[in-house]
Amino acid sequence: MIKTTLIGHACLLIQSKETTILTDPVWSEYQWEELQVLCPSIVLEKDKVPPIDVLNLSHRHQDHFDVRTLAYLARNERIITQDTIILAPQDKLLLDVLNELEFKNIKVVTDFEPIQVKDVTLTPTPSRNQLSTSEDYYPEHGLLVNDGEVTVWNQVDTLVSPEIIENIRQLYDQIDFAHVRFVPLIEGNFSYHKQTDLPLSEYCTFLNVVKTLAPKMVVPGAAFFRYRDEIGFLNQYSFPTTVEQFIRDLTAFCPEVPCKSFLHGDVAHITEGGVRIEKQSSDFVRMQEDDSHLATFKPVMEVPAIKTQTTDPTEYDREMKVVAEFLENCLLERILNSELLGGWQHWQIVYQLEVFGQEDSQIGAIDFGHPGKPVLHKGDLGKINLYEGISSSELCALIEGTTSWDYVTLCGNYRTFSNIYRVTDGGFEIPPEDKSNYALEPLMDLFPWDSDMDRRKFMRDVKRWKGKA
Repeated sequence: MIKTTLIGHACLLIQSKETTILTDPVWSEYQWEELQVLCPSIVLEKDKVPPIDVLNLSHRHQDHFDVRTLAYLARNERIITQDTIILAPQDKLLLDVLNELEFKNIKVVTDFEPIQVKDVTLTPTPSRNQLSTSEDYYPEHGLLVNDGEVTVWNQVDTLVSPEIIENIRQLYDQIDFAHVRFVPLIEGNFSYHKQTDLPLSEYCTFLNVVKTLAPKMVVPGAAFFRYRDEIGFLNQYSFPTTVEQFIRDLTAFCPEVPCKSFLHGDVAHITEGGVRIEKQSSDFVRMQEDDSHLATFKPVMEVPAIKTQTTDPTEYDREMKVVAEFLENCLLERILNSELLGGWQHWQIVYQLEVFGQEDSQIGAIDFGHPGKPVLHKGDLGKINLYEGISSSELCALIEGTTSWDYVTLCGNYRTFSNIYRVTDGGFEIPPEDKSNYALEPLMDLFPWDSDMDRRKFMRDVKRWKGKA
């Protein structure tokens, strides 16, 4: 018999007769750059969480790999004992963070390599995320848990192929209980002016995973969060399905597989005789309020203007001086030295950068299609092919290296769009769909979203929370 408890979002406590496994703990009030909260909200009594034998970390996304929570656990010798095994993917940055936090007994997992811990066999399942349009360069895993009687699969965020499902079925003919994906996550689409409809092809793959895997029962998993109230408008653009919607659709698509709601504080008892879900029966976590209505998807609602987050007058003056120095003395020079300059010129791009302060904005524009050396103009040029709007607080933080694009693109204070084409005598050319031969946004180029930025982001959190959380 295996028992699973949903603590919050993707954090599960999985218990067999002898073994306790904790997955992806995110117990901070705010998660992912402190922009998001658990939804539904919870009350977690940490002093009642039992000691664990295995801490499983699926991947480095901050709604699964929360430095503040990990810093707390690293100091908690009751929950993390000297014998606790830490399972982690082969991700150097993630492993460096764990070592900085002084975790011991770290074991790097590989695809489908079984790990025996007491009475359970744990088997990481792979993801195709590194091959997907997300272009993640780091691995992530789902997790199979088998106690000799029943098998539980936690899909987490993994993208699985028919071949991966076939491998799972070869290991265990039929999964007894599965936590599966139900929400295509499109959080960044608003900032990039991309489609904010339900991505139907991706959503259909979620249904097909269940149909192909054919487990005995599934529950929606790994997507129980929303934006915090201060930027709550983003909820209407980010979560295009609900638990109820998924259950209804899956019931029609795959009626042979039962699908049940499974919320924070619920406990599932999985036996050879079937699955019993007990609502709100955990003795250490419970749902505080079912506020899931706050994440209702309505991508036609009012959107506030971009505005600096800085309210202190002295800091705002300093911020604007940093921004002015960059715009007047650095922006054009760095653009002219960019490897992407030729692409901007080839596509005759008229670029506009608009920086928003407390009350108004200032516009700078560059016409890359104009003969001769590009010049930075103040004000609008009557045409925009490539636009970036950003608050002065976020631009200042990028200039000073104190933020990351993870934060900037999710906080609502950066927005971009493009209408890129090239006109010649009798010709009208548009870029290829894969965008392989023209440049990204200039700010993205000048402040690259690379492994160094990711490292600085995580290590800032380590410095902030190590020994203090």
